[in-house]
Amino acid sequence: MFGLGKKENGLKIIIVGCGKVGANLVDQLSKEGHDITVIDKKAEKIQDITNIYDVMGLVGNGASYSTQMEAGIEETDLIIAVTDSDELNLLCCTVAKRVGKCAAIARVRTPDYSEETGYLREKLGLALIINPELEAAREVARILYLPTALEVNSFAHGQAELVKFKVPEGNLLNGLSLAYLGKNITNDILICAVERNGEVYMPNGDFVLQSGDVVSFVSERHIARDFLKQIGLATRQVKDTMIIGASKAAYYLAKELLNMGISVKIIEKEKENCESLSVKLPKAIIINGDGTDPDILKEEGIETVQSFIPLTGIDEENIMLTLYAKQVSKAKVVTKINRVNYKQVINNLDLGSLVYPKYITSEAIIAYVRAKKNSMGSNIETLYHMFDSRVEAIEFIVEENSKVSGVPIKDLKLKKDVLISFINHNGHIIIPTGNDEIEDGDTVMIVTKNTGFTGIDDIVR
Repeated sequence: MFGLGKKENGLKIIIVGCGKVGANLVDQLSKEGHDITVIDKKAEKIQDITNIYDVMGLVGNGASYSTQMEAGIEETDLIIAVTDSDELNLLCCTVAKRVGKCAAIARVRTPDYSEETGYLREKLGLALIINPELEAAREVARILYLPTALEVNSFAHGQAELVKFKVPEGNLLNGLSLAYLGKNITNDILICAVERNGEVYMPNGDFVLQSGDVVSFVSERHIARDFLKQIGLATRQVKDTMIIGASKAAYYLAKELLNMGISVKIIEKEKENCESLSVKLPKAIIINGDGTDPDILKEEGIETVQSFIPLTGIDEENIMLTLYAKQVSKAKVVTKINRVNYKQVINNLDLGSLVYPKYITSEAIIAYVRAKKNSMGSNIETLYHMFDSRVEAIEFIVEENSKVSGVPIKDLKLKKDVLISFINHNGHIIIPTGNDEIEDGDTVMIVTKNTGFTGIDDIVR
């Protein structure tokens, strides 16, 4: 065992796997005060983690009964298995459920299992099965449905969306205050956060928008498109896409897009992968060729395609392909990035829409952990990190005896940098005014610069 002693507060959590996702989870969950033990077969990975964080480390096979016992599985609240092997992750959770009374979360990415997640979760008694590539594909599909957007995140089971876009030069929003926007253009959306020159603001009515601002707003799903159209931005779903690489994410994305009526062309270097994909995706066009070769890209129509998604599995190649596509075409480009340690550098390249599967994984797990820690008042339905994790958007389920129920919003003593963005009341999305009240059974989305909220009651002083 490496590391320091047990913490008194928080949940006892075992994380199996010290890869990028495991390390990201350790970083986030240790900051929130949980007692963490990390298991990995490689001693150097355990040493690296325990040198940086106040966590326990154990070298061994996370699916082994004896290893789990040494890690304290009998007193553990939650085990999270995020190794590179789906089968090992499922086995880790199965052993843990037999030995201890903990909840279990497994990362499972293989398409063979993607149709069976409900069955596996039920039969193995898992709290969550997370497929980051599938979730990344869904995020990309939402962006291609609304191509002006940099990001589109879904809330209230798809009824509400949080949309991020950049205010172009000469747009009618330039020079408008939010109060004027609400009175004269639309009050069906709520601008939650604005990034300007590297600073993030949670604006009030006096805030004046400028060209170049990166704006996040929330609204009902159909309203988002209407608003963007109203301010002169393109809102039509793309008609076709070119995907580079035949990764798991490419398969999931192609399947999503074909179901949306979008034509799909995939360029893949390995012939075997092409043959496999052509069987799985008979409606897609599969090209056997080097998708990083500019001549092949031009031959296959990169200059006229409406969207371009590089999914080579190598971040550097994806970034270079994105820059090239932006140079030779007007395509909407979405870039999938696996490594998170160079995020600041990548953001400065102005690549446009970026998708990080590892953040998708950690956000789902952190939402579950916070909900599990908080047993009274509310539970977390959805959680997203915004603007490089400087802002959180959280959707809470409001249960009985909450401090916020039955009180006009104007009378709630909210903490600093907390904004109530929408109320979902019986399936109806309400952009709230000061006179609206939250009721038991509602779901409520808040946007905040604070971190670690576990329940809706945390938003009040």
